[in-house]
Amino acid sequence: MRTKEFLGKHKVAFLSRNVLGDDGALEELLALGTRQLPVVSRGKEWVNGQSLKDVARIAGIDLGTVKHLPQPELARRIDLILAAAAGYLVQFPEKNLADQLPGRPRSLAQLTWHLFNVVDALLEHEQGMRLQEDAFRRLPAEGSTREDILDYGADVRRRFAAWWETAKTRTDWMSKANVYYGDTTLHEFLERTTWHSGQHSRQLQWALKEKYGVEPDQPLGPEMWQGLPMPEQIWDG
Repeated sequence: MRTKEFLGKHKVAFLSRNVLGDDGALEELLALGTRQLPVVSRGKEWVNGQSLKDVARIAGIDLGTVKHLPQPELARRIDLILAAAAGYLVQFPEKNLADQLPGRPRSLAQLTWHLFNVVDALLEHEQGMRLQEDAFRRLPAEGSTREDILDYGADVRRRFAAWWETAKTRTDWMSKANVYYGDTTLHEFLERTTWHSGQHSRQLQWALKEKYGVEPDQPLGPEMWQGLPMPEQIWDG
């Protein structure tokens, strides 16, 4: 269930504001003592809005049993997302790779690299690194070319496949993930990695077709997002 749907269903107020363009929203966020986004707060207590369990707790709501897609299906979709993103990057006109996208100051090239990095952050976690919020703020090295980003994506896809071969039978998926945004199991972390990278693939696909008039070679259809808590909109706000 999407966060807004969840909050709306249970009649909990939810305010979505663009901190990049709203000084008042930034002051409100800093007053809570955090820079994390999205945030749901009740009084002075806040939780990261990406964790529905924590949102439910702060709202005093019993979530009941939450169903997640099986781990093999999540891994299958991540592989498809990585492959599709590489294909989209190849199709973008070279002259447009530095174009800025809606919602935040991020270029097409940076967005594609970030998508690959979302999956890489999961692999780093599985090597013993705590997932910090800064992991999703990293940028490709200055001067990175299309080929550099494609090489990075191919390397992430290869390492993810190798990790999965071992992880699928040896992982306790109900154990806690060491992440910044809340009380999360490894299964939930894998799910989040799927929809996070998937959301960015939706953005790349949209830009390719709607902004540049290029039909994607490997479009990902609505069936890819069934069973995932995907954002309603392709772009923020």
